[in-house]
Parts: sequence; structure tokens; C-alpha cells
Amino acid sequence: MSFRVPITVAAMVVIAAVTPAPGAADIGDPPPPAPIADPNITRTGLIRSETAGPRHERLFIASAAMQRVIAVDVLRGSGSGPRPTLYLLDGVDGEATSGWLSKGGAAEFFADKPVDVVLTSGGTGSMYSDWLRHDAALGLNRWETFLTDELPPVVESLLKSNGRRAIAGVSMGAQAAMMLAQRHQGRYRAVAGMSGCYSTADPLGHAVTTITVASRGGDVENLWGPPSSPEWLAHDTTLGAESLRGVAIYLSAATGLPTDADLVSVASAPDPIAALRLAGGGAALEAGARSCTEGFAGRLAALRIPATVEYWPVGMHTWPDFESRLPQAWRVLSTALE
Repeated sequence: MSFRVPITVAAMVVIAAVTPAPGAADIGDPPPPAPIADPNITRTGLIRSETAGPRHERLFIASAAMQRVIAVDVLRGSGSGPRPTLYLLDGVDGEATSGWLSKGGAAEFFADKPVDVVLTSGGTGSMYSDWLRHDAALGLNRWETFLTDELPPVVESLLKSNGRRAIAGVSMGAQAAMMLAQRHQGRYRAVAGMSGCYSTADPLGHAVTTITVASRGGDVENLWGPPSSPEWLAHDTTLGAESLRGVAIYLSAATGLPTDADLVSVASAPDPIAALRLAGGGAALEAGARSCTEGFAGRLAALRIPATVEYWPVGMHTWPDFESRLPQAWRVLSTALE
């Protein structure tokens, strides 16, 4: 049984998006300087690879679309292959190494799974989208082109993939995963969104997108133009949900109430009082994601598009909570990839 989070609570996500909270996926240190585009990069291809651990490689891929080299982590799955491919997207911080690896336990979870996992890095505040214009703070972003056109031929050829794909993400990455699946019909067999917002055109969705970008110093009009631009509608997965028919869908969100793990994290912080105050950001973010998820799930239900939707009674917008939901998401993804 689920309940609707009051819109006044959901709107707190706008404030919380710029408020630090311990372990949150979409909040952290100030963003790094904007990546510098190199106009000499005109071809996409693998530059080099490094061994990062057992079954773990770090690839450096030149992107003609973004005119820079993108670091991509690959976790090779169990078995002799060929295997399906899961693209796993990070939150707004877009750190040098995906939070799924540094905080979300992805390497340990997928160690015995028959799937190759591809994790990008450096997508800070980008919405993993193709921006209309270069941004002074966030640089040149053509993530949709990179993720759907440039990256798969390179990485899937290296991995000798069987051609079956899924995509998943958390927070900003959840919104992007659903958006890419909706905009590229037939490319992915399954999609999972954990604690995301899936509209861009309604007031809450527009506000969340705007604040997500602005929280990392970006100008949202460089993303899709002014609010009247048709690009805002074109990237609204709630409006375009019909394109997801036939795709296995997993959605989850919690209430913003802390779990035991959240409380332990606060209690063990150097300054528990400050940590408790900052944890309010993660609570509000998750409450907003809950409202967004309920709205999107309602749209899918109205269209009679099947989806697995899980509402957790406790949980904040933190990596320990996201990590705990990965097994449930995988059950849906793995069935579609068989």
C-alpha cells in the first residue's frame, strides 16, 4: 500500500537539492572545474584501458561528441559469455569514479552476476543529456549521444556482448535512465529508476531539473532552452511513457524517514549535531522523489504499462539506502536480460 507525499513536502526537494547531507547521491563537495573541450578530438574510440581489479577495467574513450576523453569503468560478469550489458548511471555529483563503485557496493554485488556493468564518470549536473549550448560551469555536454551512439559500439565490441541491454540509475541518473529508454525505443530491454523524478514539464519536474543543474553551477537554459522550448516536453518521460511499452520497468522510492543505517551514520559523524541537521537535505530529496515516482507510476498504470514499483517505509537520499535497493532492481532487470 502506498500513500501520496503532500506536494508541500515534495516541493522541499527544490531547497534540498543544494543542501549537503551525509552520504547523499546528489549532494557533496563543490563541482570540479568544467572539462575542457578539445576540438582535435574528432573520432570516437578506445584510447587505453587499465586493470582496476579482478574483472574490473577502467577504459578511456575519446568522444567526438563531447570532444574529450571519458573514463568508463567496466565490471565483467561471471561465466564465459557472451553476456548482456547493464549501463549504470550516477547521481548529480558525477565524480571521477562512479558513486556506484565508491559508495554503492556495485562491484561486490555484481561480482557473481552474469552481466557486464558499464559505469560512466564525470557527468556532473548534466542530466546525461545533449545540451543545446556549451555551459561556462559544466562545459560541453553531449551525454545522450555518447551513451546511446558512441559508447555501446566501443564497449560492447570489447566485451563481446550478446546485444541485450538494460539501463538503470539513481536520482539524476534515474531520471536520465528512464529518459533514455523512452527516447530510444527498443534499445533497452529493461530500465530501473531509484529515487528519481521523471517529468520535466510539470512545475515540480521543471523545478527539480532546474535546481539539479543550478546546484552544480550550470545555467539550465543551456540545457534545453527556456521553459517554453519544445525540448522540455521532448525529455519528459511521463508525457512520453507510451514509448516504454514492452520494456521491463522497476521504480523505487522511500519516504525520507531515516533507516537504522542512516542514524548510525549520523551518530558516527565527527559532529553528530551538524550531521543531523544536514541529513534533512537527504530526507527532503527522498520525499520529493517519492512524489515524483508516484506520479510517474500513476501514468504508467493509466496506460496499462506494467511496472514493478516499490515504496519503502523508511529511507533517505543516501548511498546506503540506494545500495539496499539494488537487489530488488536487479531481479527485474535480470529477468528481462535472460
